[in-house]
Amino acid sequence: MGAIEAAHNVRVLGSGDTTVVLGHGFGTDQSVWKHMVPHLVDQYRVILYDNMGAGTTNPDYFDFDRYSTLEGYAYDLIAILEEFNVDKCIYVGHSLSSMTGAIASIFRPDLFHKLIMIAASPRFVNTVDYYGGFEQEEIDQLCDAMESNYKSWISGFAPLVVGGDMDSVAVQEFSRTLFNMRPDIALSVFRTIFTFDLRHFLARVTVSCHIVQSSKDLAVPVAVAEYLHQNLGGKSIVEVVATEGHLPQLSAPELTIPVLLRHIQHDIVDA
Repeated sequence: MGAIEAAHNVRVLGSGDTTVVLGHGFGTDQSVWKHMVPHLVDQYRVILYDNMGAGTTNPDYFDFDRYSTLEGYAYDLIAILEEFNVDKCIYVGHSLSSMTGAIASIFRPDLFHKLIMIAASPRFVNTVDYYGGFEQEEIDQLCDAMESNYKSWISGFAPLVVGGDMDSVAVQEFSRTLFNMRPDIALSVFRTIFTFDLRHFLARVTVSCHIVQSSKDLAVPVAVAEYLHQNLGGKSIVEVVATEGHLPQLSAPELTIPVLLRHIQHDIVDA
């Protein structure tokens, strides 16, 4: 097993001429795709991996400087694709990883056939001319709460983000993977996500992008999906799904997975 494979807990499942790569978002790990994977392995070669900093990775490998921008994650993704000789993959990225895939595709467009972006946002904080969904003071308060009592913060944050109460299996699952993260790493990743501004990258993304968005997502308003659609440099399409929450593949798989499979199977048709 190579160093990259071991560090990111890379798993290769199924078989097929086409490779589907699944990238998870903040606070989760590759287990967030557990409802999706069985629908892929008979037809595709599937690659799963954990972002550095996830609770399933070695915290000693987390470089706070490298992962203070999304380029660090993008270089990791490119290294994984190169290690496994991936060419023109279908990359399914959730939240943080959807933007990681976008940046990686700018550096190495040859590695990507298309991106499927779930709950993607190029910037979470509002500006005078942009609605990301959050005011800076709200982000500061969330960071303060994380620092003061991480476990307590999770019990408030997880239900809000997933869209449910603590009795929900999806909320419990998200709470578990959040709790597995070392608190200082979780805070660092959270700050990186909620302070980045990737709007200037969008025009340079030339691979096709399929934007899949929950109709009710506390973290990403529907307007952000439309903003991506209008500003990406290549072909793009938006589908708003009647789901609630930021992790629809975990909380509403019966609605979300058929949509994702359709976007994996079908390319954007020129109008």
